Order: sequence, then structure tokens, then C-alpha cells
Amino acid sequence: MVADGDGGRAKGGGIGAPFASMRGVLGEGVGLVQLEGEVDLATAPAFKADIEQLLADGYVNVVVDLTRVTFIDSTALGVLIGSVRRLRERDGRLVLVASGFPVMRPLTLTGLDRVFTIVATREEAAEQF
Repeated sequence: MVADGDGGRAKGGGIGAPFASMRGVLGEGVGLVQLEGEVDLATAPAFKADIEQLLADGYVNVVVDLTRVTFIDSTALGVLIGSVRRLRERDGRLVLVASGFPVMRPLTLTGLDRVFTIVATREEAAEQF
């Protein structure tokens, strides 16, 4: 997964919390952001920047892989909501790859599991386009 000079990777996080956001391509015309660790107020800007770069690169169909996320807060959910809106404005789609409790619980509690297309694997995500 390489998209730019820094490899499309942002690392960091608050108080030693592990985090990585990697940007790349899943398939022809489908952008990919893979997140790892805790996605929160401190790390969501890197995630948002990766989405914005994919849009700037012309991708209107994007997969966000959340399978390695250990925590997600309302700031990150806001980035997802904003991303799906921006993609829909361009006749594109956002698909989430998620199945674990740390991600599915907040999505379910907020009702966002009914807003997003959520699948268990990247292969299933690729089939959505």
C-alpha cells in the first residue's frame, strides 16, 4: 500500500497509544485506508487526511479497513460520516471492513451500522463496486 512519498502511512497517537493509517488501492478505481490501533481525537486527523488524499487523487469509491482497530471514538465516527457524504456527492461509495467488538459496538449503539455498508473481508468489500 503506497500512495505518496511517506508511504501513505501516519503513525502516532496520544500517550503512547498505537496507531497507523495507511493509504493505498484495493482494486481498479477503489481506494483503501487501513487503520490500526486507536482511532480517536488525537489520531482521527491522520485518518481524515488519508481520505482527503484519496479524493484528491480521484477515488470516489473507498474501502476503510477497520479490522485492526482496537478503539474508535465519536471523532473517528464523524470522519466516517463526513467521508460517506463527500463520496455520495461524487456518486461514490464507502464500504467498511469490520467485524470486531471494538468497532461494531459503537457502530451498532449509534445506529451507524444501518448507514454504512459493512462487510467482514476486503474481498467482500471489493465485490461491492
